[in-house]
Amino acid sequence: MTGFVQTIVLGLLTGGVYALAASGLTLVFGVMNVINVAHGAMLILSAYLTWVIWRDTGLDPLLIALITTPMMFVLGWVLYWVAIRRVRSAGASMSVLLTFAIALIIEGALGRIWKGVFRAVTPSYFNEAITIGSIRLPTAKVYACAVAILLLVLLWLLLAKTWLGRAIRASSENITAARLMGIDVTAVAALAFAIGVSTAGAGGSLISVLYAFMPATHYQWISRLLGIIVLGGLGSLAGAFVGALAMGVAESLTTAYIAPRWQTIVPYVVIMVVLLVRPQGIFGQRTREDVLAPT
Repeated sequence: MTGFVQTIVLGLLTGGVYALAASGLTLVFGVMNVINVAHGAMLILSAYLTWVIWRDTGLDPLLIALITTPMMFVLGWVLYWVAIRRVRSAGASMSVLLTFAIALIIEGALGRIWKGVFRAVTPSYFNEAITIGSIRLPTAKVYACAVAILLLVLLWLLLAKTWLGRAIRASSENITAARLMGIDVTAVAALAFAIGVSTAGAGGSLISVLYAFMPATHYQWISRLLGIIVLGGLGSLAGAFVGALAMGVAESLTTAYIAPRWQTIVPYVVIMVVLLVRPQGIFGQRTREDVLAPT
C-alpha cells in the first residue's frame, strides 16, 4: 500500500510541473485559436539555456527560471510579430504548420550547437529525498513542483485580477466584443503569446532538473502537452491543471506497475481515448459543430 501511495504522490508532483508547461499552450489556443506545436521545442530550448547557465555559474536551476522566463517572453513577443500574427486568422491548421516549422528550426539550431547528446542539470540536492513517514520523495521533484505551483498561482492572479488578464479573457471569449470595448486585441494577443512562451521558459528550467534532454526530445514533450490539454479541454487553464495531474499519475502508475518503456505511449493513448469518448475534454464545452455532427 505504501508503494502505491508513493507512486500516486510522485505522479502528482510530476503533474504539477506538467501543468506549468501546458498552461502556456492552452492559454495561446484559448486566446488566439493557435496550436503552438513549437511549445515543446521552446521547453527544450529553455532547458539548454538553464544547463548552460548552471554549468557556467553554478546557480540553482530553479532560480535560473527567473532568467529563462523573461528571455522566453521576449522570444515569444518577437515570434508573434514576425510570424504568428500573419497566420492567426488563417485557421488552426496554418498555425500548426508554421509552428512545426519553428520547432524544426529550433531543433536544428540546438543540434548544431550542442549536438544530439543527452544533457541533464544535477544540483547538489539531486540525489536527496524528503521522508514523510514511510514515503520518500525526491527533493528535486518536490522543489520543482512547489515552484511550478507558485508560478501557476501568479499566472492565475495575472489573468483574474489585472486589466491585462481581463483583456485576455475578453479576447478569448468574444474578439468582436473586445474590440468594441476598446481593447487592442492584436497587442493583447501578442502579450498572451509571449506569456505562453514564457511559461515554457520556466517549465524548461524545471524539467531540466527532472529529465535528461536532447534536441529531438521536443517531440516527446509536445505529444505529452497536447495530451494534457486535449484531456482537460482546449483553452481551459483549469482543465490543463487537472489534465496534467492525471497525466502525471497515469505515467507514474505505468512506470511502476507495467514498465518504464511504456510510459511514452501514455499521452497518445490519452489523446485517442479522449477524442473518442469526450472530444471537448473534461472542462471543454461542446461547440455547435459538435452538437450538430452526425452520430
